[in-house]
Amino acid sequence: MRSSFVVATFNLDNLGRRHGHVLPLAARLATLRPLLTALQADVLCLQEVNAQKASATARRSLTDLTTLLSGTGYEDYACVSSVLPSGELADIHNLVVLSRFPVLRHRQYWQDLVQAPAYRTINALPAEETAQPVAWDRPALHVELDVGGRILHVLNLHLRAPLAAAIRGQKIDADHWRSAAAWAEGFMLAALKRAGQALEVRFAVDRILDATPDALILVAGDCNADMHEMPLRILCAAPGDVLAPALVDRALVPAEECVPETERYTMRHAGAKLMVDHLLVSRSLRSLLLGASIRNRELADDAVPADDESASLAHAAFVAEFALPG
Repeated sequence: MRSSFVVATFNLDNLGRRHGHVLPLAARLATLRPLLTALQADVLCLQEVNAQKASATARRSLTDLTTLLSGTGYEDYACVSSVLPSGELADIHNLVVLSRFPVLRHRQYWQDLVQAPAYRTINALPAEETAQPVAWDRPALHVELDVGGRILHVLNLHLRAPLAAAIRGQKIDADHWRSAAAWAEGFMLAALKRAGQALEVRFAVDRILDATPDALILVAGDCNADMHEMPLRILCAAPGDVLAPALVDRALVPAEECVPETERYTMRHAGAKLMVDHLLVSRSLRSLLLGASIRNRELADDAVPADDESASLAHAAFVAEFALPG
């Protein structure tokens, strides 16, 4: 009988067909299937899973993800995904949690715990007369699992990338801006969206801890930020930031502390090694943490054109092993 379980987070980098300019699934199977199989994860948190339509009138489904998982140990796992407010899957960047353990409940947070702040852009053309909500691009997915008779709260998230948000009338085309001031304002709005997402997940964590102080909580996903940046500081509420001894047990602890510093990166960009994908655990779950690793040896530099894009990996999988509670 197993005495431990494995959790992994992995950004699949636009898995699946979309608008004809994403790599066909067939070209990526040879890379992704062996990698997923080697993870041997009991709980797998995925980001950037695209959805497909069988016809123009059909509802979207995770057809390409199902194809990827076929013949692997994950094909019979419980599968929970994020959805649009309409209840339908988004065409791109869905969140998915796969679990060997029974799913007890699930929900998502999308401006449910934090109201989107309002802001009137300065550089919009024509000018905005009133402030508009700065809504986040994606929800956070909360799944409760029965793990050894205890509830494991898994929050899967994908925070906004540090790319400037659009300002009306200030883009020449998809990539080029009319002014540095407009780009700067858009970049500020992107940071506000990312911080707002992190704050909503932090509020969800606090609600769980209010109900169960020794709750087993795992926050997993692509945060598009490292531990020193605002989103991670909001999520972790570390003792050194909060400066309140009574709130020490409210902190989330980064599982990457178990990984040697030289291996702490999940992306490579223009020669730099970046730690943007994270596994954050509550104090009670930290006591069960046995070890962690980042599968980054075959990671490509996303700023360097690859000879074979189908075989390149933009993100590394981050894996942690925990003792079964009880």
